[in-house]
Amino acid sequence: MDLFSAPALMNEKTELFLRLIRPLLRVISEWETDQKIDFLNKLKLELHEISPFASEPVDCVLWVSSDTVFANDYNPNSVAPPEMKLLEHSIQEDGYTQPIVTWKQEKGNEVIDGFHRHRVGKESKVISQRVKGYLPVVVINQSRADKSDRIASTIRHNRARGKHKVEAMSDIVIELKRRNWSDEKIAKELGMDADEVLRLCQIKGLADVFSDHNF
Repeated sequence: MDLFSAPALMNEKTELFLRLIRPLLRVISEWETDQKIDFLNKLKLELHEISPFASEPVDCVLWVSSDTVFANDYNPNSVAPPEMKLLEHSIQEDGYTQPIVTWKQEKGNEVIDGFHRHRVGKESKVISQRVKGYLPVVVINQSRADKSDRIASTIRHNRARGKHKVEAMSDIVIELKRRNWSDEKIAKELGMDADEVLRLCQIKGLADVFSDHNF
């Protein structure tokens, strides 16, 4: 069914608006790919501003050049080669069904979640060609842009589905403690219990991270 003829949209104001923009849509459809993507991204951002779901990052999926998307330096999630091949096959057959979660900064988009989806989009020639060298991204809310919050967001996205490298997780817990996060906050934000937080600290055996513990 044509979106513009859906019964829910059949009211006088909507029809008037659609009659006005249809000629514009025909013009845009003839633009070069990069120009079209740039315009549609800007339009999505404008619509996102007035959306009832403006506080939800997924409300605004943007297509950005894959060259501007880069990995973070703390992700402890790992995927074995067979699973990577399966992910590539999934994206090849089904398309991108999930955007890459990112943090927007001056030099581009840092990956919060979707590191392997981002790799496939860059490294698979077939997929990269199909998506024209772009990747679908959402940008986390600015209230979550502090590095500690970004780390916690990555862990929460990963824990239920991925395989964490224990030593890397230990590094992250210590990093958060150095950023003055309490054991209680780490446990809550990363979905751990107190014993798990303590064990991850013990792996590194750094005395300073145990300063608030009695033995």
